[in-house]
Amino acid sequence: MTALLAEVGLNIQEAHVFSTVDGYSLDCFVVDGWPYEETERLKFALEKEILKIEKQSWLKQHSFSPTRDYGEVGSSDDQNYVAIPNDGIDVWEIDPRQLKFETKVASGSYGDLYKGTYCSQEVAIKVLKPERINTDLQKEFAQEVFIMRKVRHKNVVQFIGACTKPPNLYIVTEFMSGGSVYDYLHKQKGVFKLPSLLKVAIDVSKGMNYLHQNNIIHRDLKAPNLLMDENEVVKVADFGVARVKAQSGVMTAETGTYRWMAPEVIEHKPYDHKADVFSFGIVLWELLTGKLPYACLTPLQAAVGVVQKGLRPTIPKNTNPKLAELLERCWQLDPTLRPDFSEITDILRQIAMEVGDEGENHHKVDDHQRKDKSAGGFFSVLRRGSH
Repeated sequence: MTALLAEVGLNIQEAHVFSTVDGYSLDCFVVDGWPYEETERLKFALEKEILKIEKQSWLKQHSFSPTRDYGEVGSSDDQNYVAIPNDGIDVWEIDPRQLKFETKVASGSYGDLYKGTYCSQEVAIKVLKPERINTDLQKEFAQEVFIMRKVRHKNVVQFIGACTKPPNLYIVTEFMSGGSVYDYLHKQKGVFKLPSLLKVAIDVSKGMNYLHQNNIIHRDLKAPNLLMDENEVVKVADFGVARVKAQSGVMTAETGTYRWMAPEVIEHKPYDHKADVFSFGIVLWELLTGKLPYACLTPLQAAVGVVQKGLRPTIPKNTNPKLAELLERCWQLDPTLRPDFSEITDILRQIAMEVGDEGENHHKVDDHQRKDKSAGGFFSVLRRGSH
């Protein structure tokens, strides 16, 4: 394995070997040297190298000339792979017996969220309450698993697997030890200096851009659904109400949370991915002020104000002018006037370059504050119907 990694140009920083209780050996490597951000090419390069090594080994054992009988090793003939029988088990299906539950970190009317471990890895486990499972909830659960299986990005919480046999309906994801951005702002009273704020906003924007490029509308983008890992990388979480964009490009039906919800969604009008951009504008304001949107209003009053009176949060006077302009563009009433996330990312990066690290006092959360923080954005099924 080490030779294989070296063959594709990777430098091994750490190597760990584990033996599992069912007799397997698990080799874990921490590497650098891969020039691309995404991992699909790396996976393909490794698979190709493995095939090449296996082919060379087989040919050697059978004393055949690779050029005479099989063509050049590594040639286009490699595409004629041997068909491996499917054992009928999806790789993401998890045996509930392999999950170890530790502490409950959140609870709702439809389910609970636990911190636990799966094969020695810290995970977050969302568990639907068996007594609340019905046809609608099963459909919602299935939709969430379907979407989470499709996504893989460093700014989207990583799906690990699911238990899909009732009554054990679980969704297992990476555990985000830093907790949610909402908790940091509103419970720990944390403050983001401008460079840190921009870093968080760029993380979110990149994650959302990835989702939109894959035709996924989040529909509930808000600070509680933005989670931080131990390195303070922020990731988008909670796909309980997310949907794959319809063929027409527009969707209907109210979903999400009123304080962050786009007016077209509140009004049950057709909407598209630009509804997420409106919500991002509210999140950006939240990062900027550390305040709850429309704190003096109930969620319903806020929704009525947004739709009937054009209500928007008040942008502080000392806000960076380009950031203030971006906020106003994000929460335009006309969705077509809102920027998409690729443009938002570019704007935020430009502002970050201009701001630099001057005056930066990057937030740090004490270890004891971080301890046992939940991956707590996964609440749409837990608190369905709550606005």
